[in-house]
Amino acid sequence: MSKTYTISELASEFDVTTRSIRFYEDQELLHPTRRGQTRIYCSKDRVRLKLTLRGKRLGFSLAEIRELFELWDETRSGSEKQLHLMLSKISERKAALEQQMKDITMVQLELESAEIRCRQALEELNEKPTAATKHTAAPTNDPIPDSSLTTTR
Repeated sequence: MSKTYTISELASEFDVTTRSIRFYEDQELLHPTRRGQTRIYCSKDRVRLKLTLRGKRLGFSLAEIRELFELWDETRSGSEKQLHLMLSKISERKAALEQQMKDITMVQLELESAEIRCRQALEELNEKPTAATKHTAAPTNDPIPDSSLTTTR
C-alpha cells in the first residue's frame, strides 16, 4: 500500500495553509479520497502539490498548471505534449520577465533623472537671495570705512 498523507501533514511539509490545499482541490489540481470528512492524499497528490507550488513560484497561473496536469493525465503520450506546452509556457514567462526588466530599467532611469532635476532646483533655490536679505545692507569686507573716503578742505 502506498503512503498517504493528511491535509495537515502536507500543509506542514510544504509550509502552506490547509485552506490553500483545499483551494487547490477546488481548482481540480488535487484529488484526495475521503474517509468520512477526512481527506486522504496519496503520493500523486503530494507530487502535484509540490509541482503546483513550484509552478506558482515560476509565475504560472493555476489554470496553466492544471492544463499541464491534464496533458499528463490524458495518456502516456501526454508527456510529449506536456513538455512542448511547458517549453512554450517557459518561453512566454521568460519574455514577460525580460519586458519587466526593461520596464524597471526605464523607470529607474526616469527616477534618477527626476532626482537630479529636483536636486538642481534645490541648489538654485538655495543660491538665490531671499526677500529678507535683499532689503538689508550687505556687510562689506572693505578695510577702508566709507567715512574716510570723504575729503575735507
